[in-house]
Amino acid sequence: MMINHSLRNQYKVSPGTVIKGKWYNHEYRIIKELGNGANGIVYLADCHGQDAALKISDNSMSISSEINILKSFAKVRGCTLGPSLLAVDDWAVKDKVFPFYVMEYIKGENYLDFIKKGDSWTAVLILRLLKNLSLLHGMGYIFGDLKPENLIISAPAGDVRFVDVGGITPIGRSIKEFTEFFDRGYWGMGSRKADPAYDLFAAAMIFINSYYPKRFGRKGEGLSELTRAVNEHKELRRYEKVILKALMGKYDTADSMREELLRIISQNSAKGGIPNQGTKEPSLVQSRTARKKKTKGRHLESLILVLLISFIYILYIYSRLL
Repeated sequence: MMINHSLRNQYKVSPGTVIKGKWYNHEYRIIKELGNGANGIVYLADCHGQDAALKISDNSMSISSEINILKSFAKVRGCTLGPSLLAVDDWAVKDKVFPFYVMEYIKGENYLDFIKKGDSWTAVLILRLLKNLSLLHGMGYIFGDLKPENLIISAPAGDVRFVDVGGITPIGRSIKEFTEFFDRGYWGMGSRKADPAYDLFAAAMIFINSYYPKRFGRKGEGLSELTRAVNEHKELRRYEKVILKALMGKYDTADSMREELLRIISQNSAKGGIPNQGTKEPSLVQSRTARKKKTKGRHLESLILVLLISFIYILYIYSRLL
């Protein structure tokens, strides 16, 4: 991903600067920079005593696209995929006008910082990420630049939230933004066409990054290197089947990857709450009809997830009290 140096060099927004909207006259006092990318810079800003995230750009088309995506997020019931859109305006400075939008500032921790609390969180967060990706893909979009830096674990529920929608791309088009480590094209394992498998590859790489926080570059044949990295870490070996299938593009949907990961977690949980290396996938509960089988499977999934998350949360609270 390339940083937009031309945008940064056109003006300097220092802490304390007040950005006043050209059309609505609302004022936003800049606190600090949160991040930057190819299509703009995001700042933490104070708006009438409330924290907000303000993204400013010199690319009006990109800003409009991101605004539309945030509006689409708001229409998804029962799940908050990303930040809420708060305001849209322009900033007139000197002889130039820069479009910007203001969104909810999600309080929480970034993905890699959060999982330092314990390895047990990793698989649970990947499950939640896959659920969000399923919803996003159902809307006709691919996240594209999927990586830990673009994920916030919100407090106190521990939900996975998307915080940068700049790389989100309609299915079928070319990926707009990517980061090499999470890009299947970099590893020689597929194109940069926006399809669900592109995001699922990145989800598998986030799994790997969880246990290799310093990341590593490609030195030879991509699949061989990634397979070796998985095999050399005992925690990753527990989820080897799911990770490698995602890397090779063998999942058509996020739901299919999520269901297989959940089966592995449920088997591990049944054997003491801690995953065991080498366990086989459990068969689904047998029933007389396919409909009963599917219903019981959904109930089992919900029960297992509730029990697992509750167990991990209790351990986390206990560790904070020590």
